Amino acid sequence: MSGATGAGGATGGLAGGPGGTAQQPYGGQTPPPPSAPPATGGGFSQPTTYAKGQPTPPRGTRVPGAPGQAGGQARRPGPSGGGGTGRTRKARLRITKADPWSVMKVSFLLSLAIGVIIIVAAAVLWMTLDGLGVFSSLSGTLKDVTGSGSDSSSAFNLMDYIGFGKVMLFTVLIALVDIVLMTALATLAAFIYNSAAGFTGGIELTLAEED
Repeated sequence: MSGATGAGGATGGLAGGPGGTAQQPYGGQTPPPPSAPPATGGGFSQPTTYAKGQPTPPRGTRVPGAPGQAGGQARRPGPSGGGGTGRTRKARLRITKADPWSVMKVSFLLSLAIGVIIIVAAAVLWMTLDGLGVFSSLSGTLKDVTGSGSDSSSAFNLMDYIGFGKVMLFTVLIALVDIVLMTALATLAAFIYNSAAGFTGGIELTLAEED
């Protein structure tokens, strides 16, 4: 009777262990919780994934969440130097050839402009002197010096030589000669420069451009 009771108690304890009361392994102590995954640190950032078709940031741009970046904002490299002054780019160029046709056209237009300026300046100067009475006073003085008594036919008349018509005719002739000579000399100078540039390499120029 006592042996049956002991066997039943043992059987009940083994049967009720899994179903009722939880067993306590490790000698009656609670097992430790599973360890958490190690935190990212030590200078490494989280890997960033991009969707298909999404443009990737340029090199040197820090992604949000990287260590040492406050507020998760991407920092872009600022312009070097202080004061906001732009740098100056310089380029050395060399004139190896001058087109004689283009030189002739430009020199002709410039000489034509100079000729017109000479004509206008001569006309304005003559009218200014005549308005001030310079020519009349000079003519009277020369008549008194070269005249013989009351006979004024043999007196020297200055206006016969420096009249407005003769002055303008002489000025137009000078302007025409100036146009022809400047055009011809500039074209000849272009040919001479091309010949000299073939031996010396041409004139070097340094051009600067500010950003």
